[in-house]
Amino acid sequence: MAEVPERRLPLSSPRGRIPFGLLAVAFLPAALAYLWYLRDAENFRFAHPYALALLPLALALVLWAGVLQAGARRAVLVHSRATELGHRKRGLVARLQHLPLVLRLLVVVLTGVALARPQTSRVDSDIELEGIDIVLALDLSGSMEESDLLPNRLEAAKAVIQDFVRRRPSDRLGLVIFGHDAYTHIPLTLDHGAYLRMLAELHLGIIDGKGTAIGNGLGVALARLRKSDARSKVIILLTDGDNNAGNISPLQAAGYAQKLGVKVYTILAGDNGSSDEPTRAGAARQRYPVNPKLLEQIATMTGGTPYLASDTRALAQRFQNILEELEKSRLKDRGVLYAELYPRFVLPAFLILLVEILLRLTRFRRLP
Repeated sequence: MAEVPERRLPLSSPRGRIPFGLLAVAFLPAALAYLWYLRDAENFRFAHPYALALLPLALALVLWAGVLQAGARRAVLVHSRATELGHRKRGLVARLQHLPLVLRLLVVVLTGVALARPQTSRVDSDIELEGIDIVLALDLSGSMEESDLLPNRLEAAKAVIQDFVRRRPSDRLGLVIFGHDAYTHIPLTLDHGAYLRMLAELHLGIIDGKGTAIGNGLGVALARLRKSDARSKVIILLTDGDNNAGNISPLQAAGYAQKLGVKVYTILAGDNGSSDEPTRAGAARQRYPVNPKLLEQIATMTGGTPYLASDTRALAQRFQNILEELEKSRLKDRGVLYAELYPRFVLPAFLILLVEILLRLTRFRRLP
């Protein structure tokens, strides 16, 4: 019997080379599916778009590694009927031999997109917005006992501040008091109940009221806000006089506020227009020096608004105006909040990676 010569059949034929065109087309359905999934996203953006520049390099490395592995696994089957085996049709598994590599490429793309931090600016109505850090700087100089604001300037200011605190439930609030010098009476806190109790205990005479250190009051308030990470930081300065004490210039303190991004709203309380107007007791009211121009400069430098309040009703209205301005700022901040979308890419990448690992360990396992 004649001996049948042995034939050599490569287990990996040229037809098994990586079809780069098909791999590119394979990404198209996935990309379209994700575009449809994100069809309702408004103002879609990438927080770190430079991360996308790494994608081509990562894909090239994965493809290069796949080519090297394919070349290393190339084996030859020595068999006497190798010609017949070579003419057999390739099965489904053979035709899908590059499926694990395609899945690996998908994982790389999804991970790269996740690293770029996809975001959308649409915020649901039930998302709690970030509060504002507000420090009130309250004048406790002797002139605050004047009764042009009923029952006097200090008590009228305390009543209006109490209402203001109750209407800012999500903000951290602090209180600085100043006369001849300035002190922190209440540090920034969300415990508004404690804030109101300590505010109610305030009275003239607890600090030296022989002077009005507006610059020091602003400086101490800025110290409370210096380490704040709130999106918006505000000082409300309420005084009834001119700066005549302290070691910090009001405009110097306003310059610091400008650098720290702190808005200062100023309120000049009381009617200091006449020294002849009688008080309720019949005595002439003492005239105190005021400087509305200084308060206007402070507010203008920091992006705030200066106000005058000559009576109790006007004082309440000024705080209402500040509330409205803060609410507008809050809504503006809401427009730039972004919801993170990276979980939509990380989770599919993790699941696809698991499928790829399972395929490589089972049906698509390569030997050697």
